[in-house]
Amino acid sequence: MHSLPTKLTAGALLGLALLGGCGKKYLDLQPVDQITTQNFYQTESDALQAVTACYSQLGVGGQYNYALWGIGEIMSDNSFTGGGGGGDGAEEIQLDFFNIPTTNPMVGRLWGGCYVGIGTCNQVLQKVPGIAGMNEAIRKRSLGEAQFLRAKYYFDLVRAFGDVPLILVPPASPADAQIPRVPAAQIYAQIETDLLAAIGNLPGSYGGTDLGRASKWAATGLLAKVYLTEGKLAEAATQADAVIAGSGKSLWANYGDNFQVANENGQESLFEVQYVNGLNQYIVDGLGFVGNEFFAPRGQGLVPQGGYGFNVPELEFVQGYEAGDKRKAVTIWAPGDLYPAGSATTAQPASLPGSPYGFNCKKWFVGKVNTNVWDSPLNFPVLRLSEMYLIKAEGLGATQAGFDALNVVRTRAGLPPRSAANTPDFKAAVVKERRYELAFEDDRWFDLKRTNNLVTNPQLLAKGIKPFNIVLPIPQSERDANPQLVQNPGY
Repeated sequence: MHSLPTKLTAGALLGLALLGGCGKKYLDLQPVDQITTQNFYQTESDALQAVTACYSQLGVGGQYNYALWGIGEIMSDNSFTGGGGGGDGAEEIQLDFFNIPTTNPMVGRLWGGCYVGIGTCNQVLQKVPGIAGMNEAIRKRSLGEAQFLRAKYYFDLVRAFGDVPLILVPPASPADAQIPRVPAAQIYAQIETDLLAAIGNLPGSYGGTDLGRASKWAATGLLAKVYLTEGKLAEAATQADAVIAGSGKSLWANYGDNFQVANENGQESLFEVQYVNGLNQYIVDGLGFVGNEFFAPRGQGLVPQGGYGFNVPELEFVQGYEAGDKRKAVTIWAPGDLYPAGSATTAQPASLPGSPYGFNCKKWFVGKVNTNVWDSPLNFPVLRLSEMYLIKAEGLGATQAGFDALNVVRTRAGLPPRSAANTPDFKAAVVKERRYELAFEDDRWFDLKRTNNLVTNPQLLAKGIKPFNIVLPIPQSERDANPQLVQNPGY
């Protein structure tokens, strides 16, 4: 059996030394030993380590451990910065109030992390086909994993920045990486190509220590989401329905079971970032998830460092829950919520530092893992089956099948079904359902953007959003390295 993607840290670090990304700073890395791209890709074991490196960027600062919660949530109407006030979380405050310099660290980490990930995928796709004596099933799977992950990284890039450089083979020199941006439509076409290829290459499921790798159904689910983003509604519904019908997955009866360490890679999961914990130091580039500490109520002592209180639910978001929605208690700390037994404080206060109304993000709360360990082993779900029902619903529209798909999610949440009689705007109802089903899973900003509700959103208008904030600035460090990168208007 082969280890989980994020467990092979040596392979991940090696991949970073062998990458061929975009931007001079990612191409000038020198091998720290005698391993090079010329002598590394020789065996099946080499291929597996290289594929592991393709996953490595998902779990660190350029994706789910830092950048995406600032862009996906704090830049949306779901949450605001929180923290300790003043300049605490300055980069998040910049995003929160749409005063985003081209040096914003979260923006820079997203761009850089995606291109590092793309670089490792490109290496696999170039080198693995030529490895002699490799098990053909493992070769096919390895190529599918790289295709899936390259598509995922490009999907984040194109949604966040619009036109971006398209690099499909490792650049032979830094000069080869100095290429201009191409139209977003070309990026989406490549994403579709990669995902369709991945669907053909990947197995439907895994077992043992391979659990957590990208499957055929992860690729199909991501393709459904890509089609939805492009406005290809019928295609999105078809792919989402394929996952529902063929994956063998099912919803947990209890929504909160999706966010328990014991249930990782469980019955509702299509793909998630694999985390293990063990650090007692402040770092977002380790193997554990930092949301347990960053999002916990500030200074309440529920987590090893006391809780930093970032990513605080907006009052309007909290007030938008329908009565009886079972997801609310799973997703947020609200005043009066009881803390775990043994806590110094018994319940969530009515207000606390960084949260004047007493709300905090609860979905990623694990508590004092191993007493003093700073990070968390809780995986981060990238795709869940419930989202496939919502994509199917949005794709089908206000048909009976569309309502049926929507109501699968609502029923699990403890909410009454929707029908034509009580739903004057079906698409708005589905998008709202996405807001509460996927809250704090880093989707909301992208949903507002794709539905053309971003720059007209009342909460975001009050924070100063401007029409050009439909995309993020190209990081200045990347423009310094690549003079052909033209800045997005307004920045």
